[in-house]
Amino acid sequence: MEVLSPAGDLSKLKVAVLYGADAVYMSLKRYGLRTFSGNFTHEELIEGINYAHERGVKCYVTLNIIATEDDFEHIDEEIDFIAKSGADAVLVSDPGIFEHVRTIAPDLEIHISTQASVTNSEAIKFWARQGAKRIVLAREVSLEAIKKIRKAIPDDIELECFVHGAMCVSYSGRCLLSDYFTGRRGNGGQCAQPCRWEYGVEITEMKRPDLPLVAEEDSRGTYIFGSRDLCMLEHIPELFDAGVDSLKIEGRIKGEYYAAATTKVYREAVDLYLSGKEFKVDPKWTDLLNHVVHRDYSTGFFFDSPSNNAQIDRTKSYNKPAFVVGVVEGFDEDKKLYKVTQKNKFYVGDTLNVLMPKGYLNPVKVVSMFDDKGNSIESCPHPEMTVMLELDADARIPPVSFLSRDGDKDGGIIPQSDSVSGKN
Repeated sequence: MEVLSPAGDLSKLKVAVLYGADAVYMSLKRYGLRTFSGNFTHEELIEGINYAHERGVKCYVTLNIIATEDDFEHIDEEIDFIAKSGADAVLVSDPGIFEHVRTIAPDLEIHISTQASVTNSEAIKFWARQGAKRIVLAREVSLEAIKKIRKAIPDDIELECFVHGAMCVSYSGRCLLSDYFTGRRGNGGQCAQPCRWEYGVEITEMKRPDLPLVAEEDSRGTYIFGSRDLCMLEHIPELFDAGVDSLKIEGRIKGEYYAAATTKVYREAVDLYLSGKEFKVDPKWTDLLNHVVHRDYSTGFFFDSPSNNAQIDRTKSYNKPAFVVGVVEGFDEDKKLYKVTQKNKFYVGDTLNVLMPKGYLNPVKVVSMFDDKGNSIESCPHPEMTVMLELDADARIPPVSFLSRDGDKDGGIIPQSDSVSGKN
């Protein structure tokens, strides 16, 4: 069972690989459904694929837009480049793009994107006859249906399912809201996510226009479109038994911390299950997933149909339980200080959580802090500034570990150091 992680840019790819992904999915600057992530230049794609392959990790490149006539102007040269780059497969939803891939790069493996809305075994057999190797099932397919599908299709056709992350309110992600409100074509990769916006809704009965019914949830607005996030961590044994080959984590436009935390959790969970030991969700996994920015979790449509449970989150936008303050770059053996790149402001005296590729550490305290000239400082206010930290860690913290602080950085947090130093 493959752990498939999002790689929104080169840095996120390296993080996902380091934190345990079996494969990553990524995009060039065109033809992918996440144009607002950093994505990859041609040079970065080759660097990323080489980096992943050196560590035994596969790379899948998305060509999964629903194409317009103009989109075919440069598609052949992109397909040719991807084939020569060493990519392990491409993801496609449009039959026209599929045909071009088959013609330009007949040996390049093709996976059918969830955007193609594949919900049954007959559709899978159709794509298999065309030469597809893997199907990313539509998110509306139940676990029970997956079991039936697996029995009805050829053994060599792989099934991939989204198991974690944001869910689109529209069927298989086919949405017109973004195009309507902003002119950004969601099915072409430019979704502005208007389903996450706040709406005030009035329902007016035609004969009583002066008595509108206002649907209002709270003072911030009415979230009538936003879906709950997906989390199938507890159900990995059932996914395996159903015949799912690849567990896909959503999130190419999310940050490195998200890629690290989700990949680490699903890597460890899959390894535990495949070891043959009793599968039991580790509280550390739950804690990590609860510390990333997310909407309330659900099991999507694996156990509930959209008609029975639409999985709409009507109460809030996002949970923001913690925020990243720094990334560990290394350790100075002589000075016994950690070199850290700042991501958000923090202070001497703060207690920070540690996320690292292997293992776990208790929260650490910032004992002292120095700037790049060796001057003692009380806080690091400047984005991306380099600081040297003395931390009271139980063990050595490796590079590419993330330091985070509990709370919402936008919520007017009082520095923890105030209670330590007595400053106002």
